Amino acid sequence: VVNSVMPSVVSITNMSVQQVQSFFGGTSSQEVQSSGSGIIVGQNDTELLIATNNHVVEGSTTLTVSFINESSAEAKIKGTDASRDLAVIAVPLENIEEETMGEIKVATLGDSTKLQVGEPVIAIGNALGYGQSVTTGIVSALNRQIDMEGFDAELIQTDAAINPGNSGGALVNANGEVIGINTVKVSSDAVEGMGYAIPISDANETITTLMNKETREQVPEDERGFLGVEITNVEAESAELYGMPTGVYIRNVIEGTGAEKAGLVRGGVITELDGSSVDSMTTLQNLLSYYRVGETVTLTVEMPGKDGSYEEKEVEVVLSEKQTETAIPKR
Repeated sequence: VVNSVMPSVVSITNMSVQQVQSFFGGTSSQEVQSSGSGIIVGQNDTELLIATNNHVVEGSTTLTVSFINESSAEAKIKGTDASRDLAVIAVPLENIEEETMGEIKVATLGDSTKLQVGEPVIAIGNALGYGQSVTTGIVSALNRQIDMEGFDAELIQTDAAINPGNSGGALVNANGEVIGINTVKVSSDAVEGMGYAIPISDANETITTLMNKETREQVPEDERGFLGVEITNVEAESAELYGMPTGVYIRNVIEGTGAEKAGLVRGGVITELDGSSVDSMTTLQNLLSYYRVGETVTLTVEMPGKDGSYEEKEVEVVLSEKQTETAIPKR
């Protein structure tokens, strides 16, 4: 089973820039490296397509994919869905060595709705960033819900060891079919043998949608478009308390920007941008980093009504220039 599936699993290295607070209270930019895994799920005329977790690729400035023969190639984000912790990245076929193309293959996807508790499973991924490794276990439980901010899914629970770096890798059944995408491990000294995976049958539709998106290049910071809103996160507690949708709350609409011209108003909640879910300010700003001044984006916005209810609308916004999204801190 492992020999059959391993060529379909890749290691992913994410280089990102994060703001780090110094001892004296100031902040500085620092390049940070993180590791994850991915599953080869398809190929089009020009690209190899790889499914992974959104948190594996989020905030990336550079993504590097390593294949079974340890050759590497740079990848681009094709699409993300933060609310389901899913993403698809693309590697141009012209950047993959011919020898590598002969050794890798598209994964066989199974039917996670047929899983049974006690069924044996194998987890494959880039554990701890050391390279591909394999752990085994059983399906411990099905339809598990865990409390994670902005994450909406019922998960497969397994006692197969899933460590940092395994995220985005494959959980496979005894037939070598991918039945889950490893996503999170309970982190506690008192907990052992509780790993989780997104059921592949739940992820299929999202992955297919992301595979069909246009692959975009990140835009230099001084050329990025500006939406024209001041924003803050809608935290899960606030959403439940006030009956608000989860997303990004519009605190203010800036005069003369594309947001104002498109009819956005204070109190609206942005939930999607061009079909990609928006669950936080960070997600929205990451998505906007792929759009230039003058480009048009389609926002899904929950608009407030007079009776306290919300109505979903799609709004097209032409991005303005030379301003920076204002992120209002949580109070």
